[in-house]
Amino acid sequence: MNTDEPAVLNEAAQAEPTGERQPSWWHRDHPTFAALSGFFTGLLFVALVPAAFFGVFSLIFDNDRAEDLFPFVLVTLVVPIALVASKRTRRFGTYFCIGMILTAIVVVGVGALVLWYLVEHQN
Repeated sequence: MNTDEPAVLNEAAQAEPTGERQPSWWHRDHPTFAALSGFFTGLLFVALVPAAFFGVFSLIFDNDRAEDLFPFVLVTLVVPIALVASKRTRRFGTYFCIGMILTAIVVVGVGALVLWYLVEHQN
């Protein structure tokens, strides 16, 4: 055990502010944190929000009424628009939108490819 270790620990404890705990370097200053978190949040947003929206509405209303109300899920697009509009969250919001768009492209592309394959190779 090194005798310098307690001094290093004391200096680290004194360097921290006594108020709120600050976010770590990764969350505060890393250049890819906003991009990665925004992209994957957009991916989850596309996958989970419509499903949750329809799930809740199908519990409250009958299926026909829930299907009629499903287009109102588009109101949730206000979230990425607001994130891009605000200067503080613009980078996160931009990658959020990129994640949403790329996820939609991949889902539609794979669905079209599977449909083509099933129709083409039908016995």
